[in-house]
Amino acid sequence: MPLLVVLLGAAVPGTGLSVPPRPPDPDRQRLREERAEVRHNAERVRGLAGRLAEVESELAELSAEVEGAMERANKARVDLRRAERSLAESEGAARAAEAASELAARRLVRHRERVDEFIEGSYKQGSLVGSIPAFVGADSAGEALDRASLLRVLARSQLDVLEELREARIARANRDAATRDAVRTAERKHRAAEQARAAAEAARRRAVTARDARRAELAELRAERQRARRRLNAARAEVNALEERRDRRPRRERAGADGAPATASPGTTPSPGGDGTEAPNTSSRVETVVSRALSQRGVTYAWGGGSADGPTRGIRDGGVADAHGDYRKIGFDCSGLMVYAFAGVGVRLPHYSGYQYRAGTRLPLARKQRGDMLFWRDGGGVHHVALYLGGGRMVEAPHSGARVRVTRVRYSGIAPYVVRLF
Repeated sequence: MPLLVVLLGAAVPGTGLSVPPRPPDPDRQRLREERAEVRHNAERVRGLAGRLAEVESELAELSAEVEGAMERANKARVDLRRAERSLAESEGAARAAEAASELAARRLVRHRERVDEFIEGSYKQGSLVGSIPAFVGADSAGEALDRASLLRVLARSQLDVLEELREARIARANRDAATRDAVRTAERKHRAAEQARAAAEAARRRAVTARDARRAELAELRAERQRARRRLNAARAEVNALEERRDRRPRRERAGADGAPATASPGTTPSPGGDGTEAPNTSSRVETVVSRALSQRGVTYAWGGGSADGPTRGIRDGGVADAHGDYRKIGFDCSGLMVYAFAGVGVRLPHYSGYQYRAGTRLPLARKQRGDMLFWRDGGGVHHVALYLGGGRMVEAPHSGARVRVTRVRYSGIAPYVVRLF
């Protein structure tokens, strides 16, 4: 009986014999802490991803600005060379005018001597100068008339000399004034071109500095995102381990997964240029241009490089091109590749994409054909050019550190018009 009571007492709630409290679960607290760490790191990764997107967008804009500044520097170099040629021509014309003036001066001296001789002779007696005594000493009226006729001829001759003297003085003065004006104009244009070149170089250096600063910031952000991802993965692994150890409920779906948004594969979205629908261009001249451009695939990019005859040594830019050693390389920049490609059909293009954009017939981008030039703009200024191959592909000399390549057309920043030369 006592045993039965004891057993019943143990089974009846509210009796003095209760179930002991559940022992503390250290894994539960640890799991909460690790999940909080996962959320914190996931937020950190998302924040860094957002900041990276901003900086990458800014970097793309700055890179376009650098390309624009580099092309404007190209333009300034072309303009300066033109101004130098104009100045040299004007100075040559001035030297020729000076030589002509010296010749005219010698002729003036000779003319004055002839006039002086005529005046001096008029005071002397003799049949050749037609002085009054010559008339008086004539043997007959016929001889006097002959001498009078001779005198008139000599007088007219001297008047002609005087008129020639006057015209020579006027011509010399006009020629000297014209050449001085031409030299002053050429010098003024040369100074303006040199100032424009210096300003363009300064703008390019500023753009390169700003872009390099963004590149450094981008590199640091990427490194920080990588560190945050490692911390996030470690926290997730700890959560998974804790959940497995507890083995009391199914493993929960990981919180705060760091998934990158899916991007459309190339070619899935119709391009604004209507790739695949353009009319074919089978002109033999076009094929020559395309063949010349494609023949340079793999050639090194060199800023300022390229001519009608092929790749040339690049030049210094004081920034990114120098950092890549472009001035030591033999190759092309974007506009230099176009110069070479079109030289094969006798078309001489200036080595500046901005001038190339105005070199032929502009057509809407949607009407592009094989052999057309494509352009990219930033703030209204052209900074890059490529040759369209058809089918949504192009050949280009992209940037320092790269090589001439064939790639898909990039529509971000592309100009609304193509240029067709024939």
